[in-house]
Parts: sequence; structure tokens; C-alpha cells
Amino acid sequence: MNDLLLSEIKSEKNELLQTFLLLEAYVFGHKTDLQDELDDLVEYCQAETNEISDPIERAEVLINALFVDQLFIDCQQQNWPVLSYQVSPSLAHKLISPILKAVLIAYVANACDCEADIVFVPEQAMLRIVCDENYAIIFDPVTGESLNWHELDERMSDISGDPFEITLDRMKQESLVLEHITSLKAAFIREQAYDNALKCVDMLLALNPNDPFERRDRGFLLHQLDCFKVAYDDYQYFVEQCPKDPAAQLLKLQLDKISISDTILH
Repeated sequence: MNDLLLSEIKSEKNELLQTFLLLEAYVFGHKTDLQDELDDLVEYCQAETNEISDPIERAEVLINALFVDQLFIDCQQQNWPVLSYQVSPSLAHKLISPILKAVLIAYVANACDCEADIVFVPEQAMLRIVCDENYAIIFDPVTGESLNWHELDERMSDISGDPFEITLDRMKQESLVLEHITSLKAAFIREQAYDNALKCVDMLLALNPNDPFERRDRGFLLHQLDCFKVAYDDYQYFVEQCPKDPAAQLLKLQLDKISISDTILH
């Protein structure tokens, strides 16, 4: 992973959707021109909201335009396919992974003069549209369902600390990127696209060098790609860093039975 892409990912000054498109180009190996698709989506939503002056009504009309008219409404899924992490195919099939959909909606909402950002509400990232100093709409990017104050209070009660000092802060770009790449890596592994999953691990390690769990996953992927010598080193690192982890204990038993010199290397 080159230093320029890494600096783009870490920069909070870059437009979030453009950063996701850079990531997509790196992982999938091709750049997609989405401007026409994005412009059409924005223009439709602007046409629906431009004549509405009340910020609360404008936000509600925007949410309806996206989730009903543009068919963004979906059901929660435990596993999302690789297709749902690519902007153009996911828009075409109306099958968009949660973080990517949150980024797309925030992009469209801000283009429609709705002040939108992404916040973490235990246990998930959600959209927030700020209507005025006293009112905001917080909703699920997958289903479009909003939280009422009681539901929000219940979720926030899980956070430790003084309840009067707990605030919903905008999620940092790097946190959103990490969650997106981690989920995409898992999707690649499920679909046995190990070479692309390895690109995701490389990005995650560039952002958080020597993370033992990413080293473990890199070991697994290299093992699948018949690069056992390097995989062995990553497995060994994980075992040394996380000796009490159940997976480490199983790996240690396996590594103890293997002689690298007796293994055919590719």
C-alpha cells in the first residue's frame, strides 16, 4: 500500500465518499467513474427537497425519497456480499453494505442542504441529520428507521461515564474506513477471494501496524495462497502476542507439529 493512499485515508480534510472510492480502486484494481450516477441521485433528491424550507420536513422528505423512491430500504443482514461494498454495483442492485450506505446518504444529504454526519450509537454506526439546535433525526442507514429519544437513551445507557456529559460525536474518517475494510475483508474470505482479502489486510496493517489479529488473518490468507513460510511467521507472531487467546492456543499446537524445513514452499 503506497504512502499517498495511506495519507489520503488518514486525512480528515478529504471528502469521505471520495476516500471510499480510492479504497475501492485500490482493492478491486480499477477506477470507476460514478459522477453521472451520483449526480442523478443528488439531483433527484434536490428536486424533492428544494422547495421545503422547514429543516425537519426537508430531512423527512429526503429520507423518504432515498428509502422509498430510490429503494434504499433494506433488511439487516449478518453477512453482506462483496458486491455490496462497491459503489456502482451496489447502487444498481440496491444492495449496499451499512457503512457504505451511510457514507452515500451523508453525501447526498449534505448536497441537499441537510446537515448530515455519521455517529456511533451502540452497537452500530447511524446517520444523524441536524435540523436545528434542539432537534436531530438519527436513523439506521440500512432500514431507514429513526430512533426516538427513549430508544436513544436506552442505547446510550450502555456507555460508561456521567450520562449528562455523554455526547454523540461524529465518527472519525479513519474509524469508518477501518470498519468498512474489515467488513470487506470478511466478505472476500467468505467468497474465497483470498488475494483481494489480502489487500484489505495490508491496508489494515498499514493503518495499525503489527495488530496481532490482522497478522493472524494475514497468516491464514497467505496459507491459503500457498505462501506458508510467511504465514508461519505471522502465526507465530500472533501466538507470542496473544498467548491466552483460544485461537492462539490451537495454532501453537499446530505449529509445534510442523517443521518448516519439511514443508514445500511455493
